[in-house]
Amino acid sequence: MKNYATSDIRNVAIVGHGSEGKTTLTEAMLYNAKATDRFGRVDDGTTTTDSDSEEIKRHISISAALAPLEWNNHKINIIDVPGYFDFIGEMLQAFKVVDSAVIVVGATSGVAVGTEKAWDYCEKYDIPKLVFINQMDKEHANFMKVIDQLKDKYGPVIAPFQVPIMKGDTFKGFVDVVNMTAREFTAQGMKDIPVPDDINDLLEPVRTMLVEAAAETDEELMEKYFEGEELTVDEIRTALRKGVLNGDIVPVLCGSAFNNVGIQMLMDTIVYYFPSPLDRQTSIGTNPNNETQEERKYDSKEPFSAIVFKTLVDPFVGKLSLFKVLSGTLSSGMNVYNPNQDKTEKVGSIYFLKGKKQTQIDSIQPGDIGAISKLQFTTTGDTLCDNNAPIIYEGIEFPEPAISLAVKSEKQGEEDKVFGGLYRLMEEDPTFKVIQNNETGQTLVSGVGELQLEVVANKLKTKFGVGLVYEEPKVAYRETIRKSIKAEGKHKKQSGGHGQYGHVWMQFEPLNDPSKDFEFVDKIVGGVVPRQYIPAVEKGLIECLPKGVLAGYPVIGLKATLYDGSYHSVDSSEMAFKVAASLAFRKLEQANPVLLEPIMKAEVVVPDECMGDIIGDLNRRRGRILGMIPLGSGLQKVEAEVPQAEMTKYATDLRSMTQGRGWFKLVFERYEEVPGNISGKIIEQTKKELEAE
Repeated sequence: MKNYATSDIRNVAIVGHGSEGKTTLTEAMLYNAKATDRFGRVDDGTTTTDSDSEEIKRHISISAALAPLEWNNHKINIIDVPGYFDFIGEMLQAFKVVDSAVIVVGATSGVAVGTEKAWDYCEKYDIPKLVFINQMDKEHANFMKVIDQLKDKYGPVIAPFQVPIMKGDTFKGFVDVVNMTAREFTAQGMKDIPVPDDINDLLEPVRTMLVEAAAETDEELMEKYFEGEELTVDEIRTALRKGVLNGDIVPVLCGSAFNNVGIQMLMDTIVYYFPSPLDRQTSIGTNPNNETQEERKYDSKEPFSAIVFKTLVDPFVGKLSLFKVLSGTLSSGMNVYNPNQDKTEKVGSIYFLKGKKQTQIDSIQPGDIGAISKLQFTTTGDTLCDNNAPIIYEGIEFPEPAISLAVKSEKQGEEDKVFGGLYRLMEEDPTFKVIQNNETGQTLVSGVGELQLEVVANKLKTKFGVGLVYEEPKVAYRETIRKSIKAEGKHKKQSGGHGQYGHVWMQFEPLNDPSKDFEFVDKIVGGVVPRQYIPAVEKGLIECLPKGVLAGYPVIGLKATLYDGSYHSVDSSEMAFKVAASLAFRKLEQANPVLLEPIMKAEVVVPDECMGDIIGDLNRRRGRILGMIPLGSGLQKVEAEVPQAEMTKYATDLRSMTQGRGWFKLVFERYEEVPGNISGKIIEQTKKELEAE
């Protein structure tokens, strides 16, 4: 594939709800452009962009995949984006570098949650878009019903560029509303036909709506339209393109990706109406030397700069960094600077990627998308730039993980391989985290959803040849006391020669200062415990704090006062007083010890109609509702305090209750006493686990 001028490049994300035919649409476009010699099928596992073994097995997209093609003397860089919410990070990576998006909507399913999310991200990143109503070949396909749903949701920006020609339930062709021409599908391809009379009633209001939308983009056209003059097709097309680029017009087209009908019209629309990188805003970044903002243009004469938006890891091939050139030109053999890591990287091979197929190239132009192999220090979201003109672009903001599970190796002795593989996979997917919890001793993996973590486990097996097992994560409970007691600790041992002697009297009481976990007070008078041994008493208590007397959890909120004791002039030592302190600590069993659990501050954003279910569910989780805040656009934020133990798989349950429209975040707030009926079960279970070890 040749290098194209920036003005002839279109970078397009294919987005939408899961299972609406995005990958099949990508495949049809590749086939039409002769970028592939066969039409791959999702069910057969033969598509270009679903090449991973997990994607083939599940018949869904898991990773955003590049698919460049040439059409009408233009290059279209397609990024096929997964529709399932567990892989939202893939959409965010794609939106960092595309200049436009095709939102795929099913002709029978209509506007779904994935449609709304894709639209919202287009709005957030100011990306021009069109809607492609797919699966028009399906029984009960209803184009106008979907149009009505879109107009109800998004208003007058919706502009149908086509009206389907239906014979009963069969999708026979379409009318191009812009040119007012009709085409029929035949075994040999498409042929021009007269506009059928029986769809005039449907066509007329759509045509009027489209012409009005075009006229509204330009004052002269508006004046001409209101004076009753006909707008020419060229005037309408030019005005519509202006509206599309501004986001004031969202074209709607239709077809069937599976049967490859209506797809060429979509490709023509992408080339004519969608922006090239030159039509987009210049890229703004920060000069790391002086913290001033600078801009770069899509111009080969500018200093080189690029953003890395995705990383692919293969245990055999190595690492591939996918990037978009934002200014200048990149050639193999160049040295480039990574200001995020403050490292210089040597550029080896540069590729155009088509699914997993790599085509090596010598250089890449501004606005184009490619891949570099084996960069040592660079990760997703990093900037690459000219050493003499450093700039840092804003990285990609990924959602915080919503679900965590503990993980261990399936087979003993493979721990290093398992965790090494997990860290490699974390390079590929920044929404996936591996965290060592030193307190519970567990390694936790965190992600957006259960499906994502399931895929991670399977990828580990297929890519790195090792298995893992998921477990429920342990909750980091604490212990404290509710009653003041006086406790004696006496350590006396004779074993020939020097003995051991340490004797203390302690007062233990609840510490009513939430900013402190432990406070030691020295109230010794008269030298009953010599000065040199008092630090040993404190140290002995501190060493006991990690394992409480109730169930072995760390003790907090404890005030310990040393007020009396005795010593032996020969046998006393620091070690003896440390042991004496630990013996006194064990008497905390008499101080009404209780179990504490972490309480989280939860912020849950949901649609208005889900509020009742969400509040009821949080109450069932022992939550306390703090308030509800209307956010507009039909959303509300519920603020609550909920025990962490009740929120382990909340991400999955929330998605189910809101059909994927809700999201949440948790922040640790404080520790609170566990209710007695629950505390007893936790203590019993913990003791069983300790005995088993």
